[in-house]
Amino acid sequence: MVALLTRVGFSYETSLIGFVMCILSGFRLYLMVLFSRCFSHSCQVQMLVIILFVIVIILFAFFLKLSQIDHFGFLEDGTFKQRYLLSDKYWQQPGGPILFYTGNEGDITWFCNNTGFMWEIAEELGAMLVFAEHRYYGESLPFGQDSYSDSKHLNYLTSEQALADFAVLIQNLKGTLPGAQHSPVIAVGGSYGGMLSAWFRMKYPHVVVGALASSAPIWQFPGMVPCGDFYKTVTQDFAKSGINCDANIRKSWKAVNNVSSSASGLQWLSEEFSLCAPLKNKNDVLTFKSWLQETWVNLAMVDYPYEANFLQPLPRWPIQVVCKYLSFDSTVSDYQLLQGVAQAAKVYYNYTGSSPCLNTSQTATSSLGYLGWFYQACTEMVMPMCTDGVQDMFEPEEWNFQAFSDECKAMFGIRPRADWAGTVYGGKEISSHSNIIFSNGGLDPWSSGGVTSNISHSLVSIMIPDGAHHLDLRYSNDLDPPSVRAARALEVKYFQEWIKKAKKTHRAAPTG
Repeated sequence: MVALLTRVGFSYETSLIGFVMCILSGFRLYLMVLFSRCFSHSCQVQMLVIILFVIVIILFAFFLKLSQIDHFGFLEDGTFKQRYLLSDKYWQQPGGPILFYTGNEGDITWFCNNTGFMWEIAEELGAMLVFAEHRYYGESLPFGQDSYSDSKHLNYLTSEQALADFAVLIQNLKGTLPGAQHSPVIAVGGSYGGMLSAWFRMKYPHVVVGALASSAPIWQFPGMVPCGDFYKTVTQDFAKSGINCDANIRKSWKAVNNVSSSASGLQWLSEEFSLCAPLKNKNDVLTFKSWLQETWVNLAMVDYPYEANFLQPLPRWPIQVVCKYLSFDSTVSDYQLLQGVAQAAKVYYNYTGSSPCLNTSQTATSSLGYLGWFYQACTEMVMPMCTDGVQDMFEPEEWNFQAFSDECKAMFGIRPRADWAGTVYGGKEISSHSNIIFSNGGLDPWSSGGVTSNISHSLVSIMIPDGAHHLDLRYSNDLDPPSVRAARALEVKYFQEWIKKAKKTHRAAPTG
């Protein structure tokens, strides 16, 4: 049985369709095989009836469960409806393990759809799958439409509150689902969700027996890693993907400045890049350059070995494709160089050819909650980054905490606490914890803030040299490099060890 349990006030049709898409993605290969063998009209009609029947089953598997708005105070006793998705198709009762996805900064159905690893190992482990949505994202809004109205309503958007949501949810599942009382729970997450999975194990070791933290930059905080390492990794990805690729991107910033110095140049840039809104002034040019910078960063994150549609629809090894447009020698003119940059950018934004124009206000899927993440960055997720234009391919920009703090004050009326995450979660002093896998891809710029070497026998690092952002959590693919195949096999091995030990501990516990 596949069920959707939900604790969120939501648009019913949108949520249902999103989850159905997630479930169908989990069984996409099975459906493709069936349809490939189904040629007659009557056969296809029967298949559609079966799918509709599954949807009806899901329709009647909705549940509601309330969560505290504030887990750590007693004055605010309000509750909200938080959404989570659950599949027990392969769960072996009683006591079968639970793989619990710690939701990121976005719609949980999107992460469910992009975490094929959990779907693929569920049968092998006899596991239940749970995907929990992070408060303030997707449809889990503590104050409904007022959740983002002001900082007073945003005050409860913290990682600590989110972890408490997850802990309470697991306790509720164990208390209400027959056969789940003694089920060992393993947290799984990628990126910010990976940070949460690691911190979940650290803060609630009695709730989860272990955690897989994929591409989790838990050390990307003040004083823990050099602020320039992130952009160095991005540059290295481009440098090894094509001749002169990084050098020409480095030169492109000056070319943009030169060309944009005249009204005709602004018009030319707008037309060459097929921008939805034409560039009109210096502020527009600054936004344009920031948009380009984030484009190169995102490409480094999603440099997957096969066609994918994570942040955008992209070809396999997209940076190699991009770099084909940036192989100029040193004699290239500003206009020629920027023509190449425009073609390179369109690989990211218009690979399918379906976009009539490029929007500089959006660089990735709308499934991510940017405003919520900006607020978190302005409170506890303070991640210093800087560039020097020499060891990286970007314009020089120092990390200026005061300027960042002033920007947060202007936007939200609050100031960040630079060292709070290190204080709450221990920074680099985490050796007393256990049973956490930190997996990182060598192509992923976020690996610069991740745990990339073993800390102890049970705080282990798995490096994937040919891997981009949480590649190990994605569906397996025939084009996967051997390093990610080996990583997934090792992760399952650790899962099995944790499950075995947890069950042994339970059997040995006194019953009187």
